[in-house]
Amino acid sequence: MEKQKTRAKVKKIEEKPVPKERYFEGLGRRKTAVARVRIVKGNRDEVIINGRELMKYFPLQKQANTAVSAFKQLSLKGYKTSVRVSGGGASAQAEAVRLGVARALVLMDAELRSRLKALGFLRRDPRMVERKKYGLRKARRPQQWRKR
Repeated sequence: MEKQKTRAKVKKIEEKPVPKERYFEGLGRRKTAVARVRIVKGNRDEVIINGRELMKYFPLQKQANTAVSAFKQLSLKGYKTSVRVSGGGASAQAEAVRLGVARALVLMDAELRSRLKALGFLRRDPRMVERKKYGLRKARRPQQWRKR
């Protein structure tokens, strides 16, 4: 039997096109919501969350203000922000976006860290829903007791 010659296939590594705009990415979490935030310096303010505009994604003004409060408190203008957020409820998602924006801004400009920290935007809220225990209706609520 002849041995078959195996030829090692040489794969050419394709060079990925380098984006002309450098983005800064921050990850924010709150409860079970996770937000991946990318910030690029642009000529006008634009916030896109899961392919929708800010006010279309967060119709309540309070949630929309929470999501972009880092920009407003620091008076920053001219940033294009794209966000991928999943899990949790609307309020948890807004707070996750806020943390992600703050972390991305710190990566972009380290001098903003002290101001964001003083505002409390760099702190991850560790509170989570307590798990349900067996024999109870909820985490701590027992079954109703009846005398008769």
